[in-house]
Amino acid sequence: MSNASKVALVTGASGGIGKAVALRLAADGFAVVGHYAGNPAGADALVTEIVGRGGEAVAVKGDVSEAADVDALYRRTMDTFGRLHAVVHCAGIMPLSPIVPEGLDVFDRTIRVNLRGSYLIMAHALSHLGEGGRIVAFSSSVIAKSFPGYGAYIASKAGVDGMVRVLANELRGKRITVNAVAPGPVATELFLKGKTQEQIEHLAHLAPLERLGQPNDIAGTVAFLVGDDGEWVNGQIVYVNGGFA
Repeated sequence: MSNASKVALVTGASGGIGKAVALRLAADGFAVVGHYAGNPAGADALVTEIVGRGGEAVAVKGDVSEAADVDALYRRTMDTFGRLHAVVHCAGIMPLSPIVPEGLDVFDRTIRVNLRGSYLIMAHALSHLGEGGRIVAFSSSVIAKSFPGYGAYIASKAGVDGMVRVLANELRGKRITVNAVAPGPVATELFLKGKTQEQIEHLAHLAPLERLGQPNDIAGTVAFLVGDDGEWVNGQIVYVNGGFA
């Protein structure tokens, strides 16, 4: 059993936004279950950092698109800490491909991880979260941009938007909030991969603040949504993008 007052499950916690979210929630007093898929070194480093700061954390490997793995992730959380207060689903992929027959594999993989994975994480959360629980999924501000090559990614994140609003209504009377955070361009490995410096500079200047977001920019919004001050925010897609519109 944990000495922390609250427990958070953070998927995709081995790097990027997920790591920043896990660290922020640990700093806010949450015990953290940090999920990872393919970066055990990053997950171990996260746990070491949280524990080194006096917090509590464990790392759990799994594929969010596999029902058995998601079930095991929640069982490990409950076996370790005995309770769960917040689920933050950061895990996702962003392969790019035009909408052509040859891009079907990219589409299928993206939908499986981003949309099916979100469904599984949110669906399994319901039997473990009690009154006052929080679910935060991840959308994207790129939905409004319709950039070429982003078809599969945008489709997956638009689906997340829809599920968040439906689930918030399905949980009427449970006092569990369901929201999504929709970042703009954030300087993470996932975002920067495959882009030229010229493309990065262009995207950085699209927002009026004329910079890329940083993982901590997103983590602060997540911390608000899962904290006491976020209780009255429900069924919303919260755009955290510096004005990228």
